[in-house]
Amino acid sequence: MASLLRQAEAAATRRPRLALLLLCLCLFLPGFFSIPASDRDEARFAAASRQMVETGDYIRIRIGEDERNKKPVGIHWAQAAAVHALELVGIPARAEIFAYRIPSALGAMLAVLATFAFGRRLVGRRAALLAAAMLAGCMVLVVEAHIAKTDAALLATIAAAMGLFGMAYLRPEAFSARQAAAFWGVLGLSLLIKGPIGPMVALLCAVTLAIIDRGAPWLSALRPAWGVALMLGIAAPWLIAIGIATEGRFFAEAVGHDMLGKVGQGQEAHWGPPGYYLATFFIAAFPAAVLALPALRQAWAERSLPATRFLLAWIVPTWLLFEAVATKLPHYTLPAYPALMLLIARWTLDPLRLPPAGWMAWAMRLVPAAVAVGLAAAAIAAPLAAAGHLAWPALLAAPPALLVAWLTWREYGAGRYARGAVLSVMAAIPLYAAVLEATLPRLTPIWVAPRLEASLARHAPGLAPERFAILGHPEPSVQFHIGGMIRKLHDGAAAAAFLAEGPGRIAAVEGRFLDSFLAEAAGRGLALQQLDRIEGYNYSRGRRIVLTLYGVAP
Repeated sequence: MASLLRQAEAAATRRPRLALLLLCLCLFLPGFFSIPASDRDEARFAAASRQMVETGDYIRIRIGEDERNKKPVGIHWAQAAAVHALELVGIPARAEIFAYRIPSALGAMLAVLATFAFGRRLVGRRAALLAAAMLAGCMVLVVEAHIAKTDAALLATIAAAMGLFGMAYLRPEAFSARQAAAFWGVLGLSLLIKGPIGPMVALLCAVTLAIIDRGAPWLSALRPAWGVALMLGIAAPWLIAIGIATEGRFFAEAVGHDMLGKVGQGQEAHWGPPGYYLATFFIAAFPAAVLALPALRQAWAERSLPATRFLLAWIVPTWLLFEAVATKLPHYTLPAYPALMLLIARWTLDPLRLPPAGWMAWAMRLVPAAVAVGLAAAAIAAPLAAAGHLAWPALLAAPPALLVAWLTWREYGAGRYARGAVLSVMAAIPLYAAVLEATLPRLTPIWVAPRLEASLARHAPGLAPERFAILGHPEPSVQFHIGGMIRKLHDGAAAAAFLAEGPGRIAAVEGRFLDSFLAEAAGRGLALQQLDRIEGYNYSRGRRIVLTLYGVAP
């Protein structure tokens, strides 16, 4: 193994970008094509992008007749471009969820490459390569690369922008106008992807550095006089267009409800106390997360060093801000991960590093093992919870989980931290594959929408979306798979009325509403025809469901 590791390290050193891309492919491809559209955010983003492709309206963001005034349009344009590119080469893609995931996977890869490219100026080439590899293996980034939404693409813009900022901070005299234009241009793209998050990370870092350094000699190197105008100019055309198209509703809902609403209360039950991200970091950044304990201790001791000070100023204010916001999800702190991985890599490769304290040494051996075994246990338990039986492919997660546990215990116990980090990322590849490819796609009960789509294809091929209604399971995945114009109903009477409106209609009624629907249909004299019955598990709400499809007999 030692010989293979040396050969792999030599190859990666000769062609680091190729090595990182291959690592990303190994981590991101399992499950990328086979996991159906997930509820709720992924399906919402993909359904809105699909509607853009089908209607040709690239200004408004809608699902059916409902406006989705939450996030800017950047990710929808990227997803639509991916669909058009695939169809241009003859691949029918608009109904395939993998097409809408392409910008996320590319964003994750670009974030990894940017961490290496700009990290070299901050921590050196070897440490930057290790940091990029550890970032690629972070569980939260692997997950985000599989989800058709904003966060992986956002991370790419932040990693690039903050890398350029770091160059300006370390050597302002050598920072060119072209590099400054790239910095502000990337922040402009970030604005289009997720609003102010990207510029906020840069601003918090800048303010922190200015306070600590009691000045900002690097500010003039960034050329803010025209740079801010460039950043805003990239986003302004669409912002003006959407303001006109929605008569200002986009800004009222995106800023007033979505963004500011997350500050004071946990939206959609995503609340967490202060300290939530610290507690979940060791899972989200698995397998390298635990190395942050001694690395941050040393970084604080060396905070007078310019590169270390910059990385801390990148991490700390951003992290504290997200801890203060009421709505919390594990991926929200992703913008700080490139800097964290750079600090970790620097510590692991430093021959004069501070050794971990006694409790840290034990935590560094136990925590990765616990997370790996817990992930394998979750993969095995998920089919039991959702389907009531064991799925044998899920057992494939056990061997790599035990391998991660053994490797980290051995390598970290011997003080070989860089080697342990590399080996744990490599061992995580089959572990992630066992979960994402062998287990999740086979959890048939939770993938209700694809089975509903297949049932309609059998019983009513070519059915227009507006001639289908659903009661009791209004999840966005149904709209993505069947069409945004489907009718979402609220009670049994509405379902019966929908079928009575005309021939050739189909309604899917969930079991809780079945009695009221049948009573109303009988009262209307409808000759119901039961077409299919689909049992499943709504993981968004944590309950079992039974959908019965009805039409009206001719």
